[in-house]
Amino acid sequence: MTVPSITLNNGVQMPALGYGVFQTPPDETRTAVATALEIGYRHIDTAAAYGNERQVGEAIAASGLDRGEVFVETKVWISDYGYDATLHAFDKSAGKLALEQLDLLILHQALPGEFDLTIDAYRALETLLADGKVRAIGVSNFMPNHLERFLDATTVIPAVNQAEVHPYFRQPEVLAADARHGIVTQAWSPIGGITFYRDGSPGSTLQDPTIKEIARTHDRTPAQVMLRWHLQQGRSAIPKSVTPSRMAENLDVLDFELTPEDLAAIDSLDTGVRGGPDPEVVTREAFGREIPEA
Repeated sequence: MTVPSITLNNGVQMPALGYGVFQTPPDETRTAVATALEIGYRHIDTAAAYGNERQVGEAIAASGLDRGEVFVETKVWISDYGYDATLHAFDKSAGKLALEQLDLLILHQALPGEFDLTIDAYRALETLLADGKVRAIGVSNFMPNHLERFLDATTVIPAVNQAEVHPYFRQPEVLAADARHGIVTQAWSPIGGITFYRDGSPGSTLQDPTIKEIARTHDRTPAQVMLRWHLQQGRSAIPKSVTPSRMAENLDVLDFELTPEDLAAIDSLDTGVRGGPDPEVVTREAFGREIPEA
């Protein structure tokens, strides 16, 4: 089973479907990533703020796979924004991952209240890209207004914008802004892993009647339908699970096709309700944390 690749705006090939380790404890991460690689994932997404980069690196090293077979993505946390601090953040992440070159390095948040630091941090990513220490650079949780301010002050257009995207929170404005600039939207929480409340009663995307009916029609699970929805609309998706059967299920989305009517029906489920933190309220005072040395 070969996961299709997306060609980034600098020509780098990135597997469209990745494996994420957000909220996976370090002592579980090594086994989880090893299992993901055995199942067939070739794109691993981590972050300095997750506290498990070292275990990701250990699993990759122990896998026996050639370095070029695994696409490794990580993120710089806001506590390490600023030109020199971000250059050092690369050293910390690369050291923990035990890699000389990272495939994709992105800024974890827009930090709009101190956007000068964000710009300086991205200029450091541009330097790392020019020096060959990373193959592609990008951003995460950037809203269209952040992106416009950002592009006016930087040189390299981000290859990726990782954002919360799922059927209940589609973010069409973000999708449109990314597409306009040739930026790949990468969905975190791609199957809406957070419980949502609709019409006053608990519910989740996995139990949504529309998604369940589409899944029944294709003899698939709701999670598979949602991941297929992302892929067919040109997005990258980073599902996470530590259950091997779910991990395999999430990867098994390459041999069926949703109809245009299916895609439109899923699009129509958007509630506009965000599950994660609003990027506008992320500050170093509220969300800052020290990122340990390698």
